[in-house]
Amino acid sequence: MDNPGLFQRVPHDLVVRLRILPQEEQRYDTEGDWLWNDDALEIRVSREVDEEDPRYAMLLFVHELIEALLCRSAGITGATVDAFDMRHQQETEPGDDPAAPYHHQHVAAEAVELALADQLGVNWEHYLGR
Repeated sequence: MDNPGLFQRVPHDLVVRLRILPQEEQRYDTEGDWLWNDDALEIRVSREVDEEDPRYAMLLFVHELIEALLCRSAGITGATVDAFDMRHQQETEPGDDPAAPYHHQHVAAEAVELALADQLGVNWEHYLGR
């Protein structure tokens, strides 16, 4: 990090809640989502992903967790991420776009996701192409 003074700490009493819900109940067309409510982080994963393979739900959960924590620590709000995602819904993965305000955080979260997929024996190409 170029300027550690900008780093925003993770709350000391952080609560993380995982919700597995039907795809139709996601806030927009996505399989994984995160949102902050003060010091509580809610991560939403589509039930259809969990039903296809519970390892996929774990991968999405970890990706969203890492991305949300990195965004918060960098001062990137959920509203900023949501606004970009809403404008780029036609893209498979808006965070892959180098113009995304959270691109670096998304890429780092994907690297963790890939490492976890390897440990879980998930075929990465199949997982991405489903």
